[in-house]
This record gives sequence, structure tokens and C-alpha cells, in this order.
Amino acid sequence: MALDTSIECVLFDLDGTLIDTAPDFIIVVKRLLEERNKPPIDSGLIYQTVSDGARALVKLAFEITEEHEEFLQLNHRLLDLYYAQLKTTEASPYPGILELLNNLDASNIPWGIVTNKPEKYSKLLLEKLDLIERCKVLVCPDHVTNRKPHPEPILLACRQLDRDTERTVYIGDNIRDIEAAKNADVIAIAAAYGYLPANTKIEEWHADFILRSAEQTEPLLNTLKFT
Repeated sequence: MALDTSIECVLFDLDGTLIDTAPDFIIVVKRLLEERNKPPIDSGLIYQTVSDGARALVKLAFEITEEHEEFLQLNHRLLDLYYAQLKTTEASPYPGILELLNNLDASNIPWGIVTNKPEKYSKLLLEKLDLIERCKVLVCPDHVTNRKPHPEPILLACRQLDRDTERTVYIGDNIRDIEAAKNADVIAIAAAYGYLPANTKIEEWHADFILRSAEQTEPLLNTLKFT
């Protein structure tokens, strides 16, 4: 079904916004802890930390800083385990996302992904979920000089899609996503259903809109009409 909106481009963060990738990270953090004869940690803590990346997960799991002598080794091992896990990924799009993407395609509204996740992992994940061919643009840290919250990744996506920032939305579950969207002068939408730490006050991010579930995305887009 076609959307009734003036929006011309929809950009998503990946982890915690478009795809629920936490199940894979819970598995690999558990494996890494087992390898090091460490006790498991609460899966809920992993869930809340996924959007901050592998380094944050290592710090969480081992209670160390990046200055610790074993930090880089642990981080590399976590990433190796994650890449292997992606081949049989347990990640999945959030409820309502596939229907939304189908309707964006039917409306000839291009959609893409702007993520701080390196291309190696992003592409394999999207391939396994049969989304790589449908995604019209994928911007990873490999493609830019500055990561989010800098506007460069979002602006690059808009240029590659030849879309005006004024009619583009960016959806993300981290404050840096909202900051990046505002810095790029696109419509900033906060995904409150994503990987938010406990006691996060998402209203303080000052997003233009807040989604409490991914299913709310399409109805929200249909309210965005410009003269």
C-alpha cells in the first residue's frame, strides 16, 4: 500500500531501530565470557548497551576500560565471534518494519541505513535478512571521515539518493542519532523501542517525534505533509 506523505526519503539507524540485533550480541558476549572463564552477565544489560557498539560491550562484560592491557584483544575476539554468529543470525526486523519497507518501495520512496556499524558486519547482516538488495543506500563508518553525531553520514546518504534534507527523516534509538539528524537538518525521529539504557529520558533528546513502537512509523510518516 502506498504511503500518503510528503517525505521523499527515509533513513534508519541499524541496530535497535531497523533490526533487533541484540540476540546475536547476547550469544557472543556469553561465549566470550565462557572462553575467559568469567560468569555470565544479565542479558538486559547487554540489550541496553548494543547501540553503543562492541567496545562498550567489552567494557560492560569485563568491567574494564579501553586502557586495560587486554581490552583490544577482547574487542577483536568479540568481533570475530560476532561475524561468525551473523552467518546463522538470530536478528530480525522489528515488528511492522517489513510491511513499512514494502510500502515505501510501493510508494517509490527510497530508504536506506546510516549506521556506526562497520560495513563488514552491516552488509553480512543485511544479506542474511534479504535486505541488502532493497536498501538503496548504506552508509557506514568506512565511508566517511566523521561518525554520527556528525552530520556527514546522513548528508552523504542524501546526496547519494539525490534527496532534499528537508523532506528526509532519520530514525534512531540513540541520542547521537538525533543529534546527527538535527546537525544534518533532517527530521529527527527517536525510536524509543530500541536499546535505551534504564532511566533514559528520551524527551530530553528533543527529537521532532518519538516512536514507542516500530509499528507507529508508517502512521507518523503519513502525517508529514508539506505544502
